[in-house]
Amino acid sequence: MKYLLTSFLLLALVTMGYGQEITKVKGTIVNGSNDESLENVNIVNLNQVVGTSTDEEGVFEIAAQVNDTLHLSYLGFKSIRIRVTNDWFKYGKTTIKLTELALALEEVVVFQSKLTGFLEVDIKQIPIRSNNRFSVSGLPNQGYEAGSRSGVNKVLSSIFNPTDFLYNIFGNKPRELGKLRKMKEDDEIRNLLASRFDREMLLVLLEVDRFDLDEIVSQCNYSRDFIVTANDLQILDAISECYEEYKVLSRKRKNKM
Repeated sequence: MKYLLTSFLLLALVTMGYGQEITKVKGTIVNGSNDESLENVNIVNLNQVVGTSTDEEGVFEIAAQVNDTLHLSYLGFKSIRIRVTNDWFKYGKTTIKLTELALALEEVVVFQSKLTGFLEVDIKQIPIRSNNRFSVSGLPNQGYEAGSRSGVNKVLSSIFNPTDFLYNIFGNKPRELGKLRKMKEDDEIRNLLASRFDREMLLVLLEVDRFDLDEIVSQCNYSRDFIVTANDLQILDAISECYEEYKVLSRKRKNKM
């Protein structure tokens, strides 16, 4: 009986070891119109929240399990999602084709200031933006970028008002926000986001549209200038910082009840 119990435990440990083994899939990404390899295509596993990019031959390798979803994106090409299948592991490698997009440049309007040559007059025509930041006592970070907003009272009302946009987003998306935390810990993804401004990866993981994403950052009291000019990594850090402050204040609120 003791022998059987020992054998069973050993078998269970071996099974658990195999279950925790990190598996990877390999592939090559090419241009669907001419089969030329594409370098620096961004690949993110939406389930494992790990990322990578293709090399100069269009080849990539990423940690994945069966039924994981990979998100592929590349400037000028249509982004796609691909599900990892048993056949992918069976045959070892696959070729993925991306479809090129026709890019349309948006019209840029330049407003020219009518300068007079007199400093006292001309300086009044130049818009001045003040992106102040402030902190909430007891929170271990650099606080908020306020822009022209009203300060601490705005932060507290944003977090404690049950009908507030932030309250609804943060309260209803703990799983998605958990993925953002994993993104912050993955150096490969951070490097990818630092060079991007399209917000696509953040939209996919948070499962929101572009308007709601901008609204999240705005409600976290970051200025309009920051929202427009920040890269995707800066937006990620801004939302993560705001979420961590939300959790701290929410915890304090529950303890007082």
